[in-house]
Amino acid sequence: MKLAGARILLECLKQEGVDTVFGYPGGTVINIYDELYSFPEIRHILPRHEQAAVHAADGFARASGKVGVAIATSGPGATNTVTGIATAYMDSIPLVVITGQVPTALIGNDAFQEVDIIGITRPCTKHNFLVKNVKELAGIVKKAFYIARTGRPGPVLIDLPKDVQVAVTEFRYPDKIEMRSYKPTVEGHVKQIEKAASMILAAKKPVLYVGGGVILGNACDELRQLAELLQAPVTTTLMGLGSFPEDSPLSLGLLGMHGTYYANMAVTNCDLLVAVGARFDDRVTGKIPAFAPHAKIIHMDVDPTSIRKNVRVDLPIVGAVQGVLDKLLKIFGDHGAAVEPFKRSVQPWLDEIDGWKAKHPLTYKESSQVIKPQSVIRKIRELCDPDAIIATDVGQHQMWTAQFFSFTKPRTLLTSGGLGTMGFGLPAAMGAQAAFVDRQVIAICGDGGFQMNLQELATLVQNKLPVKICIMNNNYLGMVRQWQELFFGKRYSQTVMDLPIDFVKLAEAFGASGFTVSKPEDVEETIRKGLATPGPVIMEFKVAREEQVLPMVPAGASLNEMVLAS
Repeated sequence: MKLAGARILLECLKQEGVDTVFGYPGGTVINIYDELYSFPEIRHILPRHEQAAVHAADGFARASGKVGVAIATSGPGATNTVTGIATAYMDSIPLVVITGQVPTALIGNDAFQEVDIIGITRPCTKHNFLVKNVKELAGIVKKAFYIARTGRPGPVLIDLPKDVQVAVTEFRYPDKIEMRSYKPTVEGHVKQIEKAASMILAAKKPVLYVGGGVILGNACDELRQLAELLQAPVTTTLMGLGSFPEDSPLSLGLLGMHGTYYANMAVTNCDLLVAVGARFDDRVTGKIPAFAPHAKIIHMDVDPTSIRKNVRVDLPIVGAVQGVLDKLLKIFGDHGAAVEPFKRSVQPWLDEIDGWKAKHPLTYKESSQVIKPQSVIRKIRELCDPDAIIATDVGQHQMWTAQFFSFTKPRTLLTSGGLGTMGFGLPAAMGAQAAFVDRQVIAICGDGGFQMNLQELATLVQNKLPVKICIMNNNYLGMVRQWQELFFGKRYSQTVMDLPIDFVKLAEAFGASGFTVSKPEDVEETIRKGLATPGPVIMEFKVAREEQVLPMVPAGASLNEMVLAS
């Protein structure tokens, strides 16, 4: 069967089970969009900006566990995808981004809307492809999806010249793919896992330090079983929130710069740190020489380049974390007699941690005069569905959500961790809602981040995606303002956003609903009303303007040098 390249691309997406695509048409992808008429089984969602298309595909992938797909035209369309691609790359999110390109004969001639997107995205993709021959297209698409979802997941870009889209060839989609240069290690080494079991049973003050790799690797059940079997405390990175239920007495919550007092103290004082699917980011470690100074470190990760990259490691285990944890559980199951005395030996450690929890719980000062953002987060948690998906932008509201929402299920927090991308929350929520049309999806945003992609309100309304948007409005770029307050003598240089915006009128202008609240006593009613209102909704909360995110570990300090809430 001979087909044109544009149709081959869509046939390949169909073979990969793709049912939703986010994209923006243009001259070099017009053939692909023409072929879309023949693929009603592929739902196409038209955002209002290519960056939002990639963020939406990212949110779709994070929430569903599938590979997200985005399409953009060449030139400015392609360059607009870069922030979204870099966001996914830093957080290991599987995407396939397809960009149009000028005809191959014009590449390098500065043709209209030509840009070297392969060169631009090489540092922020797991791999990228320039398709030069239509005969190679099907195999490249197969490789792209394989690379995106296997090993440490990540974004892959396919740059597809216009002449390749119109060229015709026989179509056959490969059943499987073999890549000599890409063979990720999946099975953890048994001897290393056995050593890990011995090190754990010898510990008196263990801590499980868990990152987003546990969620991406679908290993949350195994993690919970291990923690409960051993009665070992668990702390998570921002990307790991939801991997372990935070309502468990073993949960220490968030670790690091804005982590809990007891998580940071536990890591500082532990004698064994078991890192699972985490990469020892600088926001977690603080001053590295003072990080876990008394601990031996076991590091389990599917990506060998992450191990020993930032900190010393006593025992590396390379492999998919689900399989590694499963083997570890079987070892402990075979040596059950050794587990019981271990649990008794760590009880004093758990008691010490409980003392830290009692001494410095996560807290804030309530007010009857002004809305505290932390109270809004807690009230949203109380009133939303148990399986609600929460997407955030980046800044103070992101950290308050991480601290006070209390996540209990994986894939329910969508947030830009590594790159810290403002404008991520709304389109990511849009993508999650497209993946789960019947689930409650809430975007928690700051007034600054929301304005970076507010045009996507039109996409929500047009596609009947009932995302509920909660704006924590303090009329500041809040996190930068906090740093200016603490470290720059309250010189608020270019962080004041005093222009009064009527977010209710803005919502109505797009055909959505809007509510605003400025009194603490009206918060609950507004949330109830907003969640119950059909369609997209903006809920604006005029919160305390100079509220701080605390605890906070200042830059360059160690984890036990926290600025605490008074």
